[in-house]
Amino acid sequence: MSARPTILIINGPNLDMLGTRQPEIYGHETLADVEALCRARAAEAGVEIDFRQSDSEAEIIGWIKHARGKAAGLLINPAGFTSTSIAILDSLLIFDGPIIEVHISPLFRRDEFRHLSYVSKAASAKIEGFGISGYGHAITRLAELALAKAA
Repeated sequence: MSARPTILIINGPNLDMLGTRQPEIYGHETLADVEALCRARAAEAGVEIDFRQSDSEAEIIGWIKHARGKAAGLLINPAGFTSTSIAILDSLLIFDGPIIEVHISPLFRRDEFRHLSYVSKAASAKIEGFGISGYGHAITRLAELALAKAA
């Protein structure tokens, strides 16, 4: 087992369709591209990642609860659950580390119902509109926080 801190990365519904789903909004990169970017950035930053995707709200909630006390930080792109899931918010509120919310597209330029984010109420920070590079920025910051805490 690695002594390096682990960052849990959770991707919500339909993110497995990146690259084919609305490329004019989300770009042409796939979820595999996102994972490769995250793994490379984590290696540079000195942390491990646990990269996951689910269309199931219950599964996402379970991952968050089980990460408590284990993951040094959490990066979440809640996708369609952003503006609908109080249950995910409740699970994030019991997570005991920093949380960064990431969105590939700028929510403020999308449909008005997407402007509300329940997840933001639990997040330490939010990154949106930078394409998949937002994941890299989030990992860099979470790694800084995790490594400072471990020192």
